[in-house]
Parts: sequence; C-alpha cells; structure tokens
Amino acid sequence: MTHPNAYPLQGGCACGAVRYTLMSAPLFTHCCHCTWCQRETGSAFALNAMVEADRLVLTKGEAQTVHTPSASGKGQDIVRCPSCRVALWSHYPGAGKSVAFLRVGTLDEGHDISPDIHIFTSTKQPWIVLGEDVPIKSGYYNRDALWPKDALARHAALGS
Repeated sequence: MTHPNAYPLQGGCACGAVRYTLMSAPLFTHCCHCTWCQRETGSAFALNAMVEADRLVLTKGEAQTVHTPSASGKGQDIVRCPSCRVALWSHYPGAGKSVAFLRVGTLDEGHDISPDIHIFTSTKQPWIVLGEDVPIKSGYYNRDALWPKDALARHAALGS
C-alpha cells in the first residue's frame, strides 16, 4: 500500500520531551491484534510501521529503552519517553536493532499510514470488522510473499 505523506514526518511523545523525524516511508505497516499488543497498548491492536532504524532521527530529548517480555520469550526493547513513558517504537529480536517498529500514533501527521496487513487476527477483538482491502493473517506471515519489491530491497540492504 502506498503512503502518500510527504517525508520527512515529525513525531513525538505526549509531553513533548522527545521528538523525532521519520525520514522516509515505512517498509511495511502491521496492524497487530495479538494479546500482547492489546495488553501493552491498552487497546485492541498496535499499528506499527516498520522502518530502518537509521531513518528515525531524534531531534529533541533522549529516549529510554525498556526491555519488556514478549510472546516469543525473547522480549522486546521499547523506546519510550523517560518523562511521560509513551512508547515511540520497538525493536524485536527477530528484526534486530536495524529495524524499528514505529508506533504510527506518535506521528504528528500519520493519517495516511494505514495497515499493509492485519496480523494475529486469531486473537483480535470480536467487535472489530476487517475489510478485505489488505491481507488478513491469523498469525504472522511470509515477508517475501507480501512485501513490495522496493521494501524487500531496502530490507536486504540492511543485511538482516
């Protein structure tokens, strides 16, 4: 799915102590319905835009990385504002430090970044009705089968 926003985009935490710039369009955007994301966000899902970590530039303040448990047992590192504790992005062991899972809701103007896929829908809230405009997977998915070629090339350039 295309993301028509003009990049770079600005974002930050709720209190304004931490600000960042997203330098380019995401590789791929997940709408994750797993129970871990539900618990962590206090909502029905998490909307995470995967992007090369070096394309997220801190422009104000210093973020704090907090290691938290995950379903895999390997945990995840959540980058948060040390003041208001808002989660800005995460790093998962499977993707490594070179890929950030940016919380789309922390962007000032992230309205056009919509899900490229719905994942872990086997545990989605029953009142959420999903359209048929993007893939829906009960668990995770095969990246090579679903990512656009340009995103696959960008990811391959990371060496992960």
